[in-house]
Amino acid sequence: MSLLSIQAPSAVVVIRPHCFYPNPETASDNAFQRTGGFTDPNEAGSLAAAAYDEVTAAAAALEAAGVRVHLFEDHGTRGTPDSVFPNNWFSTHPGGHIALYPMHCVNRRRERRSDVIEMFKAQYRVQDVIDYSGLEYDHVFLEGTGAMVLDHIARIAYAVRSRRADPVALERFCTNFNFEPVCFDAVDSAGLAVYHTNVMMSVATEFALIGLDLIADERRRAEVRARLMESGRVVIDLDASQVGNFAANALELSGSGGRVLALSERAASCLTARQKALIERSARLLPLRVPTIEMAGGSVRCMLGGIHLSRRPV
Repeated sequence: MSLLSIQAPSAVVVIRPHCFYPNPETASDNAFQRTGGFTDPNEAGSLAAAAYDEVTAAAAALEAAGVRVHLFEDHGTRGTPDSVFPNNWFSTHPGGHIALYPMHCVNRRRERRSDVIEMFKAQYRVQDVIDYSGLEYDHVFLEGTGAMVLDHIARIAYAVRSRRADPVALERFCTNFNFEPVCFDAVDSAGLAVYHTNVMMSVATEFALIGLDLIADERRRAEVRARLMESGRVVIDLDASQVGNFAANALELSGSGGRVLALSERAASCLTARQKALIERSARLLPLRVPTIEMAGGSVRCMLGGIHLSRRPV
């Protein structure tokens, strides 16, 4: 098994929150998120402390697996409760390209940070930064690798249609970065539209995790399966319950001993023995304990901003 893969980055950006709570601005269309206010300051404080500890432990586990972790702090001074999910506001691409994305919720737009981009420029080879954030003024949104699941090998951008994945922005991204858009509609077991594509599918080097049954149109479902299989991947179908437990919200990474699949303990525990065996043919499972962070409606994949850039010589 090759240690490196264009699909599986060997470095990530992680944001450690000092002021964490489920974002009230995103609750309306995120069925994975815990609803309800947090008026008790003791509860809010304990949530923030737990999330801080979970990110600290997750970063240590990733580093122990040989993944390079760039850890940034968010002190909460700008009102950014979802800052722990940086994959929505930027993505990086081979050849030295970076994209910045337009975010649907106003308080999530404040998550974009110049210090992260400056770190990329200092430590990696960066050719250009394409900034789509100005589309926010036209109410056009594309929330990064939450709204899109990118197949870097076959150059396909899979996207569930939603107000967080506007087709205009998607086409523009695909034109600039040489991806083919593959759009489809998907709903959860309650009939609610899936808010982010990366909660229902993950594309790794040799396999893909996907809740195919969430795609109601049978023809489109078959087309998506066929596209995933064209590149020789094993398609691991997840049921609605597994999707609801974040089994698809995983990211394959290149570690020092081979590829690993970073996912939450909750996600790993709901996979069947056969599903785990199929994954472990090419990637070791790396479960991370993030129950507090999952209250905000995202899991491990959302927490990891993959770095697909070439590193500068030390």
